[in-house]
Amino acid sequence: MQFEGKSVIITGAGKGIGRATALLMAARGARVVAISRTRADLDGLARDTGGHGIAADLSDPGAARAAMAQAGACDFLVNCAGTNVLESLLDMTDAGYDTVMGINLRAALICAQEFARARITAGGGGAIVNVTSIAGHRGFPDHVCYAASKAGLEGATRVMARELGPHGIRVTALAPTVTMTELAAEAWSDPAKSAPMMARHPLGRFAEAEDVARAIALLLSDDAAMVTGAVLALDGGFLAV
Repeated sequence: MQFEGKSVIITGAGKGIGRATALLMAARGARVVAISRTRADLDGLARDTGGHGIAADLSDPGAARAAMAQAGACDFLVNCAGTNVLESLLDMTDAGYDTVMGINLRAALICAQEFARARITAGGGGAIVNVTSIAGHRGFPDHVCYAASKAGLEGATRVMARELGPHGIRVTALAPTVTMTELAAEAWSDPAKSAPMMARHPLGRFAEAEDVARAIALLLSDDAAMVTGAVLALDGGFLAV
């Protein structure tokens, strides 16, 4: 019960990494406030965790702020909400750009802003984990907006750590490799594409959502009390070789 008595807001909690993180944090004692677009996903998660669900489309800035206001002053924030539109630079559309940047970057910044304001009002302390991607470190075809959004969030993570540190709020980023979620399956379902990528991982596999959830829990925990402004690569060694 590592997080007993603590509360955590998790965006994108309905599926994938967000859902795995919600389940793990609840199992370790935290009260989970889950934010997702789909009410059915939230209802199922509430049954499994006993937590509270807030249905919101985070691509709408007003809805994002309203959801964070409803969530209140929790101890932790995990920005897991993410999306991708597979477009090359030459094929990039305004709609694709707005979709990816609106969810992956702007929504994360809004949620972090509102979380930090509430924490400071409550006396400070707490932690934020922003889920980014190795796509912000390496150039993958058809990921131009996705890479920009994740690299941008890592840059913002460093600024947040600098600005929020005096209030006792730690801010870190976690950059997973390909993680076997529904979103990743769309991008990596072709063996001709996935096999060469997997071969570049010294551990010989992609990540599972539970791998990412455990790393998030580590960054939120007191074991990481001196870690802020850092980007942790959860990549099976991909970036090292």
